[in-house]
Amino acid sequence: MQTPTIQRPQRPTGAFVGASWAALFVGAAAFLAGLWNAQTMQLNEKGYYFIVLMYGLFSAVSLQKTVRDRLEGIRVTGIYYGLCWLSLMLSVLLLAIGLWNATLGSSEKGFYAMAFLLALFAAVAVQKNVRDVALLKPAEDEADAAEAS
Repeated sequence: MQTPTIQRPQRPTGAFVGASWAALFVGAAAFLAGLWNAQTMQLNEKGYYFIVLMYGLFSAVSLQKTVRDRLEGIRVTGIYYGLCWLSLMLSVLLLAIGLWNATLGSSEKGFYAMAFLLALFAAVAVQKNVRDVALLKPAEDEADAAEAS
């Protein structure tokens, strides 16, 4: 079995970092604005969708970190790795079940689904950028110190 080689990540471009944060903000804000303005939805339904969004964002970031840890040779237990996948799939399933049973129009259901998926994807991209920058920071600090001396 060949040991995986760890490649140093490249610094993400400012445009990609900005687009990732913008997508996260737009997806989550649109989802939450939809909940806030939902006239026919009861407060307990709004709470359900809010918690599903928060759970989905957390599970997406946790899964991205876990996958990245494994790629970099950092030990991750199989049970935690499996729970991350289960959590992400469960959050998507909970949203799908909630929307399937909701008394919303098809366009509203589609709006919530797309805003949710945009926010999940963007959370993964933001986590990747944060991780890449954090890994590059010590090397850049050393290069700056060597340049100064």
